[in-house]
Amino acid sequence: MPTSNIALRLGRLADAASIAVMSRELIESGLGWSWTPARVVRSIRNRETVTLIAADGARMVAFAIMHFGDEHAHLNLLAVRPSHQRKGIGTRLVDWLTESARVAGVASISLEMRAANDGARRFYRALGFDDDAFIPGYYRGREMALRMTRELRPANLQPVQWSMPKKS
Repeated sequence: MPTSNIALRLGRLADAASIAVMSRELIESGLGWSWTPARVVRSIRNRETVTLIAADGARMVAFAIMHFGDEHAHLNLLAVRPSHQRKGIGTRLVDWLTESARVAGVASISLEMRAANDGARRFYRALGFDDDAFIPGYYRGREMALRMTRELRPANLQPVQWSMPKKS
């Protein structure tokens, strides 16, 4: 299936239910449902969060939600329908969000994922993320998470501090 027909766009309130269902089925399976439609709506409305959709015509095939802070961004969710996996769509979403983070001056992006999800771990490593920490019981006290981080600028590069010149 060619991915040239796949367009990226910002998420809309009308996408919330579909995002929530995809999250429940593809990410939160076996854990309960924390990314409900109401939570996704709050995320879409949050000015510090970007919800990005990959669509094949009118059909959503993937999405990502990332929160942007001043120095740090956090990839909350990323899901690609099984029929569209391994076609570069997830990479396109992460690349778009990463470039947005760079432009915004963000120093790093982090995420948590199920520690046992070897496929996701390989995917994120290929995109420049490194293992950061294992977090026991992260998922409802039952499952361990792996936190991964990607640095976007060299650690020795500090933000510029501006000051007014002294009066002479």
